Amino acid sequence: MSTITKLSMTIAALALSAGTVPTLAQPTEPVRNIVLVHGAFADGSSWSKVIAILQAKGFNVTAVQNPLTSLADDVAATNRALALQKGPVILVGHSWAGAVITEAGVDPKVAGLVYVAAFAPDADEVIGDLGKNYPPQPTFAAPIVDPQGFMSLSTEAMVKHFAWDLPPAEARVVAATQTPIATSAFGAKVSNVAWKTKPSWYIVAKQDRAIAPDEERFFAKRMKATTKELDASHVPMLSKPKEVAAVIMEAAAKAAH
Repeated sequence: MSTITKLSMTIAALALSAGTVPTLAQPTEPVRNIVLVHGAFADGSSWSKVIAILQAKGFNVTAVQNPLTSLADDVAATNRALALQKGPVILVGHSWAGAVITEAGVDPKVAGLVYVAAFAPDADEVIGDLGKNYPPQPTFAAPIVDPQGFMSLSTEAMVKHFAWDLPPAEARVVAATQTPIATSAFGAKVSNVAWKTKPSWYIVAKQDRAIAPDEERFFAKRMKATTKELDASHVPMLSKPKEVAAVIMEAAAKAAH
C-alpha cells in the first residue's frame, strides 16, 4: 500500500471519528410563487396574459391590486400579498411598481426580482426625478390631473404611445381599466433597496414611449441585472407576454431555493 493511500485512509478515519464527513448538498427547486405588481395607469389585469402562461406551467401566481395612492400604500398592498405566500417568491414589478418592489423586495420570502420597463430607484432618489436626464416622453405630453391630484392618461395617449404596439381595441381596454395615480406619489423615496441584496432581472422595452429606453438600460446596468431587451412598447407584458413570462420563469429557476 502506497504512502499516499495510507494517508488518505488515515484522514478519512479521522473525519469519521470527528463526525465531519461532508454531506451532499440538497438539490434546489425552482421558486413556484410569483407575485406581480402593476404600475401607474394600469391594474392587475395588465398581467392577464402572463398569468395564464405561468399558471399553465404550474406556478402559483398572485397579481397585486395597487391603490396607487402613495408608495407606502402600494408597498403595504404588496406586503399583504407576500404574507400569503407559502415559500419563496419571485417579485415582479412593471413601471412605477419597480419602486414598489425595490422597497418591498427586502422581505425574506423574496428570492429574486424582475423589473419590467420599470423604475429601479436607489436610496434618497426622488422617483419623479429619475427621468430628468432623459428626453421627455410623448405618453406624458398631456396628462389628465383631476382636482384631487390623481393623474390618468387619455385614450389617445394610450393608443398612440403608452400601448402603441397593441391592437387599438386592446389599447382602449387598457385605457378603460387604468387606475389613476396620486401625483404626490412621485415625490417619494425608497428607504430599502432590495436589488442590492437580491438577484435581479430587467426587461428593457426598446420602443418605450413612457420611460426612456436608455433610462431603463441605466437601471439595469446599475443593478447588475440579467437583462433582456424586447422590441416593445411600455407594456411588454401585454404585447410580448411569452417573452416576459420566459424571463420570470428563468428568474424562478436561477433563484432556486
